[in-house]
Amino acid sequence: MKQTSNLRRIQGFGALATATAVLVSLLIPTAQAQGYSLPAAPTGVTSHISSHGIVVNWTPATDVTPAVTGYVVSAGAGSCPIFVPASRRSGVTMPVVVGQPGGTPFVQAVNAYGFSKPGVSTQTYTAAQIANSASPSYKALQILQFSDLHGAIETGSSFGTPLLVSNFAADRKANAATITVSSGDNIGAAPPISTEFEELPTIESMNLMKVDASTFGNHEHDRSLAHVQKVIGASDFQWVVSNYGDESLAALKSGDKAAKSFTIVDRGGIKVGIVGANTPETIEQVFPGNLDYVDANGAKKTIEIDPGVVGMNKAIVDAKAAGADIVIALIHQGWTENSDGTAKGLYNSLASAIKGAAVIYGGHSHQTFSTLIPTGRLSAPALLGEVRNAGVEYTRSQVCLKNGKVIGSSLQHVLKAAAATINTGVVSTVTTPDAAGAALVKKYKDQLTGKLDVKIGQVSAQFPRGGSPAVERSGENPMGDYIADLLRAKYKTDFAISNGGGIRDTFPAKNYIPANTALVRTGTGPLDVTLGDALTVYPFGNQVATTVVTGANLWKALENGVGGNYPADGRFPQVSGLKFTFDSSKPLGSRIVSVTKNDGTEIAKDATEYTLTTLDYIIYGGDGYVDVFSPSKAKVYGALLDVFVDALKADMAAGKVTQIPALDGRVKKVG
Repeated sequence: MKQTSNLRRIQGFGALATATAVLVSLLIPTAQAQGYSLPAAPTGVTSHISSHGIVVNWTPATDVTPAVTGYVVSAGAGSCPIFVPASRRSGVTMPVVVGQPGGTPFVQAVNAYGFSKPGVSTQTYTAAQIANSASPSYKALQILQFSDLHGAIETGSSFGTPLLVSNFAADRKANAATITVSSGDNIGAAPPISTEFEELPTIESMNLMKVDASTFGNHEHDRSLAHVQKVIGASDFQWVVSNYGDESLAALKSGDKAAKSFTIVDRGGIKVGIVGANTPETIEQVFPGNLDYVDANGAKKTIEIDPGVVGMNKAIVDAKAAGADIVIALIHQGWTENSDGTAKGLYNSLASAIKGAAVIYGGHSHQTFSTLIPTGRLSAPALLGEVRNAGVEYTRSQVCLKNGKVIGSSLQHVLKAAAATINTGVVSTVTTPDAAGAALVKKYKDQLTGKLDVKIGQVSAQFPRGGSPAVERSGENPMGDYIADLLRAKYKTDFAISNGGGIRDTFPAKNYIPANTALVRTGTGPLDVTLGDALTVYPFGNQVATTVVTGANLWKALENGVGGNYPADGRFPQVSGLKFTFDSSKPLGSRIVSVTKNDGTEIAKDATEYTLTTLDYIIYGGDGYVDVFSPSKAKVYGALLDVFVDALKADMAAGKVTQIPALDGRVKKVG
C-alpha cells in the first residue's frame, strides 16, 4: 500500500482562550506558576423565597490569582441558574420556572482556572414551596452530554448502557425541556462487544438513551465511508457536522437519513439549534482512504475538514434563521492543560472564536473540564464542558432563558461513582439499571463469552493507562515499553516505535468484563488476562511492519510524536532500542533535545539508515508520521494483536507470569 496524495497535516488554531476554568470538585489542574489557584467556595450562603424567585446571598470567596470573575447561582437539575459578575454584588434573586422541581440553592465562584466547590444554602425547598414564585417569562433548558464513549456499553467502571439509559430518564423527569447530545467518538477504539458487531451495539445503545444529536469524532471514521453510512442508517438520532462542507455532507447518508450542518430540536417549547465540528486531525488519525468517497459524477473525492470555525459560525447563523431560540455547539476538540493562568487546548481556541453559541461542548482529549467564557458586555458568558472517555461520566447542564435571552448557565459532571443526582447536585443517588439496556448488552455479550473469555496468560499487576494527562500520551508507559520491546525483538530491528494512542485500556481491561467470575482481575497479582482484554487494549486491527529510517527522519518522527496537541495526542512515541529527551515548552519542530541508542551512542540527524519495526498505520502516515518511514521499503507482517497474544501465551505455557516492565528512562521530559 502506498501513501495517498491526500494525506497531509492540518494545523489547528494557535491562539489560546484566556478566560477559562475547570470544575474543581472533579479535577484540580496543576498550576504551572507559583501563586495561581482556584477560588475557594463562597461561604455564608443563605436563601429565602420571595414573590420573584429565590433570594440567595453569600460571602464572596477570598481573592485569588487569577481573579474571581463571577458567581454561578443554581439549584441543580430543572432550575434556572443565573450568572453574577464579581464586580456587582454578592446576592441575587434566582428565577423560578413553571413546574420547577425542588432543590437546594448553591453558589460557585469562577476564575480563569476553574469553578470553586459549591457553597450550599442551609435551606432546601420543595416544588410546592417555590411554585407561587414561578414566572412564565423564564424557561429552563437541560442538556445531557457525553463524548468519547468508545463503545463502553457494559456497566463496570463505565456507566454502561443500562445505567446511562436509566440516569438520563431520571434526569428528564426534572425538566421536560431536556436534550441529549454527544461530542463524537461514540464508536471506534472500542471493546469487542462493540467492534465485533460493526459498532452497531453502541448505536443501538444510543437509540435507547434517546440521544438527539451527535457530531463526528475521528474514530467514527476508523472504517470506510460505507460503514459510516451504515451507522447513519442505524441511528435514530441526527448526525451534525458543520465543518465538512456541503459536498462532503452529501456522501454521508443512508436512505432518507443524512448528516446535516445543523439541526433543530423542539423540546419543552424551546427550539434548540445544534451544530458540530470534527477535528481536522482526523485525516492523520485514520487509515489512508477512510475519508474517500465517490461523488455524484463518479469522481473520487476526500472529505475536507475545515480546521477553523467558518462553517460552525455559518451553521449557527443558519440555525437561528431557521427558528432556533438557542444554539449549542459540539466540537470534537479538547482541553489539554492549565498553565500560566490560562486554560489551553484547541477546544479553548476554537470556542473563543465561535460566535452565537450559548453552550460549547468539547471532547477528544479525554479530560474533565468546565468553564465560562465571555461573549460580550451585555451577554451571559458561554458555557463550556468536556468529559473523560469510556462512559465514566457525563455532564448535566442547566441554561436559563428570559424571553429568549440566556441569563445564566451551570454544569455538573455526573460520575459513575456518584450516579444521577436529580435535584441539587450535592447529594447523590444510584439509579436502577434499565432492563432494556441490560438486555441489549446481554444479547451481544452472550455471543462473545465463549470466544473471548479464554485465558491467554497472567500479568504481575495491572498495566496502567489514562490519567491527567494520559500516561501513554505524555511519557514512557509500561505497556508502551512492553510492546515496543516485543516488536523489536521479534523482528530483529534496530528500533521499534508504536503510538501511545493505540493503547486503549488498562490490562486487564477495565472495559472488558469477563462472564467467568473465577478469573482473578484485581488485587496485587498475578492477574488473569483474556483474549477479550487483548482486543480491548488493541482494538484497531493494525498490522506490524518493518522498514528503514534515516537518522534525520528518526528525529523528524520523534518531533511529530511530541508535537501536535501534546500531552493529549495519540501520536506520542513509545519506543525500543533508543532513548530520547524532549522539552514540550519549546516551539513545535524543535522539542527533541537528544536521541541516542540504548548504550548512549548519539544518533545524528544524518542519512545513516537504521531498521525499524512499527505499525502499517504509522508507516503510511497515520498520526502525522508523514514522509519519514519509507513506505516503499516497508514489509507488512501479521496483526499486532497476534504478536501480543502469542507472547502472553508463550509465557503461560512456560509457567511464567508476564512482568510489567520497570520504566527505564528511555523517554525523558525536561524543561
